[in-house]
Amino acid sequence: MKTIAIANQKGGVGKTTTTIQLGAGLAMEGKSVLIIDIDPQGNASSGLGFSPREEAIGIYDVLLEGVSLGGTARQTMVSGLDIVTSDTRLLGAEVELVPEEKRETVLRRALESSNHNYEYILIDCPPSLGLLTLNALTASHSIIIPMQCEYYALEGLASLMNTVKLVRERLNPDLEIEGILLTMYDGRLNLSKQVRDEISEVFGSRVFRTLVSRNVRLSEAPSYGKPIYQYDSNSRGAQNYRDLTIEFLAAQAGGVEEAA
Repeated sequence: MKTIAIANQKGGVGKTTTTIQLGAGLAMEGKSVLIIDIDPQGNASSGLGFSPREEAIGIYDVLLEGVSLGGTARQTMVSGLDIVTSDTRLLGAEVELVPEEKRETVLRRALESSNHNYEYILIDCPPSLGLLTLNALTASHSIIIPMQCEYYALEGLASLMNTVKLVRERLNPDLEIEGILLTMYDGRLNLSKQVRDEISEVFGSRVFRTLVSRNVRLSEAPSYGKPIYQYDSNSRGAQNYRDLTIEFLAAQAGGVEEAA
């Protein structure tokens, strides 16, 4: 089992899109996958057809009511892909977690005490570096960082990398960078190419080779509560995330071989 946080403190970078499409892509490759929506906006939940306003147990109950993680997972339309949903109660969770003992490790303890059998757990984080994101980073083996190809994204990445460094030092020494994913890429723009080149120069092989292009169909899919593969399997967005899934799995297989 591998737990991966999908995080970036900047909104609108394709974080939730990446969580949904990678999760669905892995499930379609025969993997058992759980998405945990820990973002109060609940976009991963609604993007998979679950209203954040539904009266159903979800991640809030896991974090603050002690409900078992396994008892909150719900099946999605994609075979092999489950989700623990967010809802509007999570808006106050940051404040409610403050008096909790070892508040940064609540999610990790919930995962450790669960008897789930998922091969991959993907955590969709809020666009901030508060307690919810800290819980996700503390509970994860690695982090995927979706990053829009624009100038200010470079500044945000520096801040996030500093947070990862602090989490390693104080909470989770095993946290690794799974990869940086460049999103909303437009090969016609010099800026997109410049950002790609600068990030690749600094982070090398930790940057995914797959580039996620700007794609209208990819933006439309969440409003229908469907992954891109069910909404428009022939779109460029679907192909991009198929490529990412294959690249991701190849890296996992390589890691297993190296470990052996």
